Amino acid sequence: MNELIIILFSSILVNNVVLVQFLGICPFLGVSKKLDSAVGMSLAVTFVLCLATAVTWPIYTYLLEPNGLAYMQTVAFILVIAALVQLVEIILKRYIPALHKSLGVYLPLITTNCAVLGVTILNIDNGYSFAQSMVHAFGIGVGFLLAMVLFSGVRQRVESANLPHFFKGMPSVLIAASLVSLSFMGFSGVVEGIFG
Repeated sequence: MNELIIILFSSILVNNVVLVQFLGICPFLGVSKKLDSAVGMSLAVTFVLCLATAVTWPIYTYLLEPNGLAYMQTVAFILVIAALVQLVEIILKRYIPALHKSLGVYLPLITTNCAVLGVTILNIDNGYSFAQSMVHAFGIGVGFLLAMVLFSGVRQRVESANLPHFFKGMPSVLIAASLVSLSFMGFSGVVEGIFG
C-alpha cells in the first residue's frame, strides 16, 4: 500500500508530467487561458490516461510480449489511444457541447499528446503491475490537472499585468511556465522523505 501511495504522490508532484517531464506542453500552453477549459481538458486527459492504461497494459502483457511482438507496442498503444480519444470526443460533443467547443482542436490532439503515450510506455518500462500502472496513470492525470489549474491562474494574472510590449503574449507565458515548473522542482525528495 505504501508503494502505491509513493507512486501516486510522486507522479503528481515529483514527476509531474508537464512541469518536470515536459510532456503534454501543447494543451498546457493552448488551453490554459481559461480555468473551465483547463479543467475540462485535464479531466479528458485523465480519463484517457486511465482508460488507455487499463487497455494497453493487458495488451502488452498478455498479447504482445508473450508472442514476441513487444516492438509493436508504440503502434498498438497509439491505435488504442486514438480510439479512446474518439470516444471521449463523441461523448463530449453529445452531452457537453460547450466544453467540446471550448476545447476545440486540442481535444483531438490528445491522440498525439506525448504525455498519454509516454505514461503507457513508462508503465511498461518501469515494470509496474496493473494496479501500480493504474495508480501511476491516475496520479499523472491529477498532476496534469494541478499544473493546468495553477498555470491558468498564473496566466490570468500575467495577462492582466502591465508588461512592457516585448513581454506581452507568448514570451510572458513561457517565462511564467518556467517559473511554475521551477517551483515543482522543490518537491524532489519530499515524497520519498515522507513515505520512504
